[in-house]
Amino acid sequence: MSVTLINTLEYIMKIITKFTIATEQGVAELLELTEKSTAEKLSGLITDAALTDFITVNYNKQTLIAELNSMSNQFLVVYVDGVPAGYARITSKGKQPLKLENKRAIRIADFGILQHYNDEAVRHSLFEKCMAVAKFYESIWISEYSENPLLPFFEDNGFIRQEVAPDWEGLSLSSVCLIK
Repeated sequence: MSVTLINTLEYIMKIITKFTIATEQGVAELLELTEKSTAEKLSGLITDAALTDFITVNYNKQTLIAELNSMSNQFLVVYVDGVPAGYARITSKGKQPLKLENKRAIRIADFGILQHYNDEAVRHSLFEKCMAVAKFYESIWISEYSENPLLPFFEDNGFIRQEVAPDWEGLSLSSVCLIK
């Protein structure tokens, strides 16, 4: 009976989400996470050349260091059993939706979890830390491509779809804005 019980116990992941800064380790982890999660997110939606260009321009070492050192940004990394599994960037940068004009708002600019770790508990850990950072703002907004599989997750957590824009992040992908 005890052998059966041991065999039926589920593996429990240790999940923790922490702020990251521009240390050698922080930059290396973000470089790997941004490249892999962006490739997983956009592969098959745009050409390989466009994907490579997008990653090269937006997620190179110099850009990440500058973004990490910007007072407008906060980066979070979610770890599963000590391994970096996803990240988020919360920022005051970006053109706010008209609906948020004259409101104190913040943006979740990046929210990526590697497919291998894309589990509800991992998503919630990263999301809850984002919400803790954003609690001092009147509104939170997200701009994502229209077919992003995480959109229902955000909607289930209080975000409301607002508008569709012609492209996302300069790519030929339609986008949607979500506001909480």
